[in-house]
Amino acid sequence: MVQPADPAKFTLTDARDAIRAKSISSRELTEACIGAIGAARSLNAFVTETPERAMEGAAEADARIAKGSARPLEGLPLAIKDLFCTKGVRTTAGSRMLDNFVPTYESTVTQNIWDAGAVLLGKTNMDEFAMGSSNETSFFGPVINPWRARGRNEDLVPGGSSGGSAASVAGDLCLAATGTDTGGSIRQPAAVTGTVGIKPTYGRCSRWGIIAFASSLDQAGPMTKTVADAALMLQVMAGHDPKDSTSVDIPVPDYSAGLEGSIKGLRVGIPKEYRIDGAPPEIDTLWAKGASWLKSQGAEIVDVSLPHTKYALPVYYIVAPAEASSNLARYDGVRFGHRTESPRDLLELYEKSRAEGFGREVKRRIIIGTYVLSSGYYDAYYVRAQKLRTLIAQDFTRAFEACDVLLTPSTPSAAFAVNSKTADPVSMYLNDVFTVTVNLAGLPGLSVPAGLSSEGLPLGLQVIGKAFDEATVLKAGRAIERAADFKHDVSRWWSTR
Repeated sequence: MVQPADPAKFTLTDARDAIRAKSISSRELTEACIGAIGAARSLNAFVTETPERAMEGAAEADARIAKGSARPLEGLPLAIKDLFCTKGVRTTAGSRMLDNFVPTYESTVTQNIWDAGAVLLGKTNMDEFAMGSSNETSFFGPVINPWRARGRNEDLVPGGSSGGSAASVAGDLCLAATGTDTGGSIRQPAAVTGTVGIKPTYGRCSRWGIIAFASSLDQAGPMTKTVADAALMLQVMAGHDPKDSTSVDIPVPDYSAGLEGSIKGLRVGIPKEYRIDGAPPEIDTLWAKGASWLKSQGAEIVDVSLPHTKYALPVYYIVAPAEASSNLARYDGVRFGHRTESPRDLLELYEKSRAEGFGREVKRRIIIGTYVLSSGYYDAYYVRAQKLRTLIAQDFTRAFEACDVLLTPSTPSAAFAVNSKTADPVSMYLNDVFTVTVNLAGLPGLSVPAGLSSEGLPLGLQVIGKAFDEATVLKAGRAIERAADFKHDVSRWWSTR
């Protein structure tokens, strides 16, 4: 391992090894990341920074390391998406509604991370209540992608909703970060920032203490610089939680242990329905290249069909808003959250608190969700969407009879300019066209950086696996990563900004 000149540029696994070898301290790593965050505030990646807590955690970690009692993530500085409740640290969900909310409890996933010895750098910016594909709906302003198109200096989006986490990892502001994925909100931002993101199987990571968007779709996962880092993070984040009724009580494999094995004989499915009109030719070219990389390493390429894929986006944008309208009903200005000033009566308190507290995209989805759940429309929209969701899940079950994993593009394009799609919600929603099926079926999906667009921007490939088979997904992703040899480098941004 070659130690980088800037410790913030370490991968998570390399930093872990360096700390254990005592070639660097947690204090040095943490100071480097705090300095990087301070130098890159124009990215707007963080809502809340916690440098004092970080340095205290680093000192405690160094003491444990000196005693030889290091835990899996001991002393490693991480960023947490601002959807995870963190005890004593402001948690906003990117919304004015929760601008001043300080939880008195810790989410299960973040508690697992602290129990493993990690250090908290702060809470990352995100689309409001995780509703968005570009991190432009946040009350705290848009996050900026550290990457730049070749020959241009316009601000690009980092994807959403976990855009702050993706930008933080891509910009070397932290060693890794947490994200959440409801329709692609880990994999899509990972793809457009040149990072790795995995959405585990629904039920693999606890949802307790994560502010809900759509409860049957939401799932936490890691965002990292490498597949090995993702395996290390997921190992810590995952596990059964009796506080979450949807958490599944099955053992968590050693994800790191199986990464480097051969993929000879692995059956890789190529779903024909993922070829869409209007996508740049470079997307299909990269997809074919990815299949070729896997084949050259001994995998078998199999053509498969997922015939109900064309219904996935409409189904998602019925089911997700319906669940959101129910989950967000609790924000009424009474017990917590934003409260309007001097309401005339209780009805005005409800109306004005919600009107002032929620942004435009959140209001849009609440209205859609309330409509599809209303009397006279429930059967026509919501019930039919749930039936189609079942058919989409059955498509995957049949496909996996012929293959072990599926390979698809992660996104229909590279990162686009800030404000270029905000006036067209449908165009924005299409950014999730390759990812929403995985959430609807509750399966694991991984995005791996695999190449650059014609403008020099990152493009990702997605590996989809069987339920609770994240180990095979990560193994296939590592094979793609090895062949792609993608360079994690945003130096062009720093030199032109």
